[in-house]
Amino acid sequence: MKLLNKLSDFLGKYFIVLVLLMVVAAMALPQAFIALGRTRVFGQSLVTVGLGLIMFVMGLTLNEKDFKVIVTRPKDVFIGCLAQFTVMPFMAYFLAKTLRLPPELAVGLVLLGTCPGGTASNVMTYLAKGDVALSIGMTTVSTLAAPILTPALTYFLAGQWVEINMYAMLLDIVKVVIVPIFLGMAVHKAFGEKVHKVSKVLVIIPIVCILMIMGLCVAPNKMNLINSGAVLIMAVCLHNWFGFILGYAIGMFAKMDDSKKKALSIEVGLQNSGLAVGLAAQFANPLCALPAAVATVVHQVSGSLLANVFSGNLSFNFFRRRVKSAANISMMNK
Repeated sequence: MKLLNKLSDFLGKYFIVLVLLMVVAAMALPQAFIALGRTRVFGQSLVTVGLGLIMFVMGLTLNEKDFKVIVTRPKDVFIGCLAQFTVMPFMAYFLAKTLRLPPELAVGLVLLGTCPGGTASNVMTYLAKGDVALSIGMTTVSTLAAPILTPALTYFLAGQWVEINMYAMLLDIVKVVIVPIFLGMAVHKAFGEKVHKVSKVLVIIPIVCILMIMGLCVAPNKMNLINSGAVLIMAVCLHNWFGFILGYAIGMFAKMDDSKKKALSIEVGLQNSGLAVGLAAQFANPLCALPAAVATVVHQVSGSLLANVFSGNLSFNFFRRRVKSAANISMMNK
């Protein structure tokens, strides 16, 4: 167990570095990652399995306490989720049009924008000294709303570029997000204390899965990333930064206190890029997954930087801050 705890600490401390190394490895050895990507587990791709495991761990960390904020502070949660599913989808559409992205990249950016908040937002909110309970509440509600809102918004905004099968997307979200979360919650309910004891070790699972997903998505898009990398990185960064800025502005308009504004800014700006990668697999062109793959790196870096700014640490030495999954942070607050 001590060895696993040390591994958990190492992966959490150097997560961003590991993400960058995984990108380099996928670019250097694309055929190895492409071959690995053909592997099936119970008929499912490794990306689907990895995303399901991430959501399962998220479910393991949830209990009645996390849902309490939804009941006691419904206005705050509603404002956050409304901002999430309006600012990010329409900003993605605006940037895709303005930057004249190729259809596949435009679809991928819109898909990223229509996904719910990512679990990393809970971690960044904690590091930023924001309202962690509100962040977890918004992530939970937006994730549960995703089976309806993500397909509908993607169809409405990206249907002009590619045919969108709303029903297939809904089923994918239920399969890789909703079912694993509820399974995780059921396991937590049955073995709560035992789950709590291994909470630090559980963080290993989502980190390894995210690294695997990154490599599997970058490898088949090596040349596309080289050819379109600059404009794509700019689009993902602008999408992310506008989310931070507009999220904070909405919090100010709603007269939220400072901790809530921090949570709202981070929650709106950080998307579940892993889910976007998994959903992009339904499209024939693997290029659709590239914006989400790039966002996996960008969101970790920008989120860490913003958390340092919000927390008053203006040294920007964010590589020294531990970037762990929401699973570990949620457990710390129980």
